[in-house]
Amino acid sequence: MKSALDRREATFLRGHRAEWIALLFLVAKGYRPLARRYAASGGEVDLIVMRGDTIAFVEVKARGLIDDALSAITARKRQRFSRAVRAWLARNEWAADKTWRADAVFIAPKTWPKHIVSAFELEMD
Repeated sequence: MKSALDRREATFLRGHRAEWIALLFLVAKGYRPLARRYAASGGEVDLIVMRGDTIAFVEVKARGLIDDALSAITARKRQRFSRAVRAWLARNEWAADKTWRADAVFIAPKTWPKHIVSAFELEMD
């Protein structure tokens, strides 16, 4: 039987691996990485990538099934995510004239990553 610490470590490692898979997948699609695991204002953005004039703030979810990953982005998660996005934008004034969106990449075993463009609205107020 695994301890709580072992389970947390396994979850952390699965998430870390999923972020690398998502990043490689997005780079193959022509995105350029700007930041990884950006944390500020009580929130975190897993990946920040850019293609053309669009900056995508990406939430990565790894689950046993893609459908479980789809439902893992809760309203509270979106609020915290958006707070971190606002903090990043405040520190990167050059990005003010770009298009911003919140994407998601879902990772599940034995399937290709699923990239959802504009997966949810950013809360910019």
